[in-house]
Amino acid sequence: MLDLFDIQGRKALVTGATRGLGYGMAEGLMEAGAEVVIWGTSEKVYEVAEEFRGRGFQCQGVAADLGNRESLNNGFQKSLELLGGKIDILVNCAGIQRRHPSEEFPMSDWDAVLEINLTAPFELCQLAGREMLKEGYGKIINIASMQSFFGGFTIPAYASAKGGIALLTKALCNEWAGRGINVNAIAPGYMATEMNTALLDPANPRYKEITDRIPAHRWGGAHGEDMKGTCIFLSSHASDYLNGAVIPVDGGYASK
Repeated sequence: MLDLFDIQGRKALVTGATRGLGYGMAEGLMEAGAEVVIWGTSEKVYEVAEEFRGRGFQCQGVAADLGNRESLNNGFQKSLELLGGKIDILVNCAGIQRRHPSEEFPMSDWDAVLEINLTAPFELCQLAGREMLKEGYGKIINIASMQSFFGGFTIPAYASAKGGIALLTKALCNEWAGRGINVNAIAPGYMATEMNTALLDPANPRYKEITDRIPAHRWGGAHGEDMKGTCIFLSSHASDYLNGAVIPVDGGYASK
């Protein structure tokens, strides 16, 4: 049974891995024996990678700007080199948030959110998919959101991007499932990460509204600890017949 979840020696790329959910999933993959290249937008990524190596993990860092397509492509090629020319697992976790009333939402913020939260993940799926198709095997994990199901408030760009991630996951499944690649998504619930700082303020009425709706009676962990198990499952042979799914990891929020 344990062999089903064995990812020892698998080669993975995780974006947005210097903090929050990406950090937790990258850590989980390494704890399970995978070799991981982590992406971040600043030099901090090299410090985080060094910290992981200091704990005995196989980890390298790459600084890349997901809003710049040349940087993204160069970052992927560098990552592929660091992984010895092969990629088994891609986790598209990096994302940004912008909040404004919809009638005032600046188009510059719309463009930035869509580029980083939807277009960049598609491009990375495409780049990784080409490599995986050569091997006839691969695991792609996109990070969706509760906003893949609900519209949210004052986040029209983020909701649109995350809705797009859910359907992008299904579209890629339709084309690649029969060619050995599993493409699935995790939809995190409300997590106590930096992205949700505004919502975590008890003075914000949305904080109580959200917390009261979560059957688990808590928000998800700030460091991605509640994401590890699902990420490892989706990276392993245990999920070989699961494809095109958007899995809520939300403490039951979407069920209430």
